[in-house]
Amino acid sequence: MTSRLIARLAAALPLLLFASGCGGSPAADRAASPSTGFDRALHDALPADIRDGGVLRVATDASYAPASSFAADGRTIVGFEPDLGAALGRVLGIDVRFGQAKFSELLSDVRHHRTDVVMSAMTDTRARERKADFVNYFLAGTAIVVKRGNPTGITDLAGLCEQTVAVETGTIQVDLLARSQQQCGKRPIVVKTYETNADALVQLRTGRADAVLNDYPPAAHLATDPKTRSRFQLASTAQYEPGLYGIAVPKDRAQLRDAIRGALDELMRSGEYASILKRWGVADGAVADSAINGGGV
Repeated sequence: MTSRLIARLAAALPLLLFASGCGGSPAADRAASPSTGFDRALHDALPADIRDGGVLRVATDASYAPASSFAADGRTIVGFEPDLGAALGRVLGIDVRFGQAKFSELLSDVRHHRTDVVMSAMTDTRARERKADFVNYFLAGTAIVVKRGNPTGITDLAGLCEQTVAVETGTIQVDLLARSQQQCGKRPIVVKTYETNADALVQLRTGRADAVLNDYPPAAHLATDPKTRSRFQLASTAQYEPGLYGIAVPKDRAQLRDAIRGALDELMRSGEYASILKRWGVADGAVADSAINGGGV
């Protein structure tokens, strides 16, 4: 998928995603979802250790609803990514198990085989492609989150000059803020990084930061979810630098990468992929086709 195509897809995202609210009711329509069946050829194409072991380990930073976050029990990871993972596992005939990890360590974990893959709202970039291969499955840009009422009047990136912005370590938002400094001159953005997105949001909620940069679906979720909408809102419906999410796979495991892509293609053909995204209120981030390393910008 080219940068030009990403731009065309992204043009329709902001208002549509905001209208959907990014706050689906997964339990309400799960039973009505299409269910994609087991594919023997894709199962047999898996690397022997995963095929024989029957388990695919997926690392994620579960602080990014509605992509991946902890349920009320504090242990179960839920979101459109775990649901997609479970569906991929059904097609491949294996158990897909999500585990918590720090976002800043995810690529190192997959490079050194401490996990099999990463699925964590990770935007596919050229820099990241030097460390892993990516199976692309979603499209999103960056949004600005502010306190409810927007006390500092921030409406765009230029409005972040002289403001304190909290952001999660290792995210593309750190790089976006660095590029945005160029328009601030002698009024730089005060950038503070934190281990998790939840930590960054605490800074905003308690008045120690003026804004947080998030991917658009989690940002819209914060602004509309009953548990958080009294605290947060979007500075605007704009999305900055939209890009493709990718499932990160070790570069020396092309066999695994290709099997996962094949399973994703099956989910897209059956309609289950679209159904999962709709269930979580993020249907407008869907891509028409999967790709490998299609986001590199």
